[in-house]
Amino acid sequence: MFRYPTKHLLSSATVLLVLGVLIPALMMLEVLPLSFLLSLLGYAFTVSGAFLGYLGIMSLFFERR
Repeated sequence: MFRYPTKHLLSSATVLLVLGVLIPALMMLEVLPLSFLLSLLGYAFTVSGAFLGYLGIMSLFFERR
């Protein structure tokens, strides 16, 4: 149903969600500098990872149906 395989959607969602957590954590530990752009990037990674994960799970259900 979807253009990309389910494995690719779920693996890219996992990577994006991990990066979305890792960037703010590194900013709190002062490894990365505090900046609005990095905060926005971490937020964008989290939102896009959640969206791709949702699409991956939907495609998994449609494949097994």
